[in-house]
Amino acid sequence: MNGALDLFAQVTVNGIAVGAIYALVALGIVLIHKATEVLNFAHGDLLVLSAFTAWALIERAGLPFWLVLPLVAVGIGVLAYGLDAVIVRRIAGQPQFAGVMLTIALAFMIRGGVSMGFGPDSRSYQTPWSGQTTEIAGIAMTELSLVIMGVALVIAVALWLFFSRTRLGVAMQAASQNQLAAYLNGVKVKQLNSLVWALGGATAAIAGMFLAPVSLVDTGLWLITLKALAAIVLGGFGSLPGAVLGGVLIGLIEQYAGVYMPDGFKDIAPYLVLIAVLILRPRGIMGEAHGRRV
Repeated sequence: MNGALDLFAQVTVNGIAVGAIYALVALGIVLIHKATEVLNFAHGDLLVLSAFTAWALIERAGLPFWLVLPLVAVGIGVLAYGLDAVIVRRIAGQPQFAGVMLTIALAFMIRGGVSMGFGPDSRSYQTPWSGQTTEIAGIAMTELSLVIMGVALVIAVALWLFFSRTRLGVAMQAASQNQLAAYLNGVKVKQLNSLVWALGGATAAIAGMFLAPVSLVDTGLWLITLKALAAIVLGGFGSLPGAVLGGVLIGLIEQYAGVYMPDGFKDIAPYLVLIAVLILRPRGIMGEAHGRRV
């Protein structure tokens, strides 16, 4: 019995750690969508670029992880700012489908550039916590999993404080709710939208740097975007707390399915949940109901 409980606890910890990464990716997507109404399908490829850049700085340049983390986060944030200011801003006012197609094109360009610059081979790098375990309440946990959970929690709380307690954050919220009204009240909407892209890019970079040691540095990391979208729908599209909750739940569902369900079920479990939520509760757990009178 103790063995079964220990296994359940271990799987739960792993699920929360993986879900924390999904939550970080989902947060970035929701941030950008709330501000600009653009569903950024290039978000996962910014994550891929961050993972390969971190590998080059750690393994080739010999820089320590704690120095590489802010460098890559700032660099990807600046790149995301530029993508909005130079490219995405040009389609303002166009149908949402234009934004979808544009970000898909950007995704292929970024992924292709990474593949040409670094090569197609998978690789890995070490963090200060790689291979380290600690025991809490008799349960062995990898230190990297604990760090990932801590980092995700800190970022989520920091974003909440930023949007609720700072003038810039409140201005971003105002612009996301009604860009015209915000503009008429003196808010520089275009610059704020680009700053939101920068925040989203930075969260993608941090997620990529912590995801790569768990899996591998590979161009296939962009697929995490699909699970992040499932997390967004589950938590409630447009809700930042919902993105965090949805990410953790998807991580738990995936890990439980991998241990307690037949082989192969782990890969489809998040999408089965996505379909069920769309049918039974389309607004998600924390999403607001939107009705249309016909």
